[in-house]
Amino acid sequence: MVEAVKDKWLGAAYSFIVVLVFWGLVSWWLDIPIIPSPAAVFQNILDIYTSKMQAHVAASLLRILAGIIIAILAGVPLGFLMGYFERVDKILSPLVYFTYPVPKLALLPIVMLLFGLGETSKLIMIILIIVFQIIITSRDAVKSIPAETYHSLQSLGASRRQMFTEIIVPASLPEVLTATRLALGTAVSILFFTETFGTEYGMGYFIMDAWMRVNYLEMYSGIVVLSFMGFVIFTLIDLSESRLCSWR
Repeated sequence: MVEAVKDKWLGAAYSFIVVLVFWGLVSWWLDIPIIPSPAAVFQNILDIYTSKMQAHVAASLLRILAGIIIAILAGVPLGFLMGYFERVDKILSPLVYFTYPVPKLALLPIVMLLFGLGETSKLIMIILIIVFQIIITSRDAVKSIPAETYHSLQSLGASRRQMFTEIIVPASLPEVLTATRLALGTAVSILFFTETFGTEYGMGYFIMDAWMRVNYLEMYSGIVVLSFMGFVIFTLIDLSESRLCSWR
């Protein structure tokens, strides 16, 4: 386990260095204001983070974390019910399959018309991105559990609640976290887009505002910080999986 975590961090550090070197070479070769050097961008982040960026980072981080938590709390129980009870699956699967392939960005105008331009619509968009993958993954994880596993516990007099806590939850949790991790990238992209509407706080607003003001240093600073936010959340999910699913 320790070696696997160490390899992940070494891989992340190597990738980060490669990106910085490539970015620096392109900036040096082209020598245009549109592509500032990495050193200038990181120095700008240090200069403006507390005064300009901190509130935007906090707003975006709160939205994405709230969206992930709500999607897990709503999607996991629903997926477990669909996986364990065949009748529930027959009723809900057609609805899930019909709505899941719809591009969630296409729903943004409808969500904003129904819920306005405020926090609610942004949160709903993030939830819509994540919840369907969690539902489907949770259901499939439960369905993949061999029937003999349930029978052995039933023979010991286990209740239905114990079936969920002792078999379904431990067996499905790794797949749920993987689905959350996969959906995270898309959720951050949607968050960036929704933050350009009806708000003055958020990294999406910060980046687009810098672009409109032709402030390329701040624009790149916002992109770097937003990418780092996604990396941190991704890493937190990885660490949660290592701790909660140490038996794997």
